[in-house]
Amino acid sequence: MGDYQDFTLSVMKKTGIDLSMYKEVQMKRRLTSLREKRGFSSFDTYFNAVTTNKELFDEFIDRVTINVSEFYRNYNRWTILENKVLPMLLKKTKKIKIWSAACSTGEEPYTIAMILSKLVNLNSIDIIATDIDEKVLSYARKGVYAERALKEVPISMKKTFFTQDGVSYKIDDRIKNCVTFKKHNLLSDSYSNNFDLIVCRNVLIYFTEDAKHVIYNKFSKSLNPEGIFFVGSTEQIFSPERYGLRVYDTFFYQKK
Repeated sequence: MGDYQDFTLSVMKKTGIDLSMYKEVQMKRRLTSLREKRGFSSFDTYFNAVTTNKELFDEFIDRVTINVSEFYRNYNRWTILENKVLPMLLKKTKKIKIWSAACSTGEEPYTIAMILSKLVNLNSIDIIATDIDEKVLSYARKGVYAERALKEVPISMKKTFFTQDGVSYKIDDRIKNCVTFKKHNLLSDSYSNNFDLIVCRNVLIYFTEDAKHVIYNKFSKSLNPEGIFFVGSTEQIFSPERYGLRVYDTFFYQKK
């Protein structure tokens, strides 16, 4: 067995993260670059260092979980959510149950809360947001962001829900209180049920087809009938009917 394969097994035993479910060429390239940058000649020596040095471990987790996020990422899709998807869901229930999966540093669930605040009272919004990386969840809970993360935020929303503090922007506590952050592994942890909206964007592209098949099935089972699954702009689901879904709009799928 190769050095990288041994490394993936060791990581699985240590962290529960199954690197074999990620596309190997991409993940191996990312981790080889990081390993060499830190001066380790093999994955074996790198693993020993990662498991004894918290700073290296946190950096490794950050690289594995591919944390790239911003508010209103792919802006046009959020207008579809606001103008078509959420009004449809609100006709069925006054309180929509929402899950932002693989939420990274929190921009996505906070974006959902801001959009939903235009349609319902802030006190009635309750979004579950999950990620495998404790470090990004901690960052998300603080709700403080660099200006570049806000480049797509409408001016009215920026004025209403952000306070500038030097070079950073702090999100309003009214929006923070709408979101509950929890640790969750999409591949190995159980999924809650009865969601009206599940958002998981720009993450599954890094998984193998087998892993995506498992995750799509789990997401589908977690949705209420006619609930919506919202994916990223590079993550079109081919044959959504395999998962009991149908196309509702571009990158939005509805449970049958």
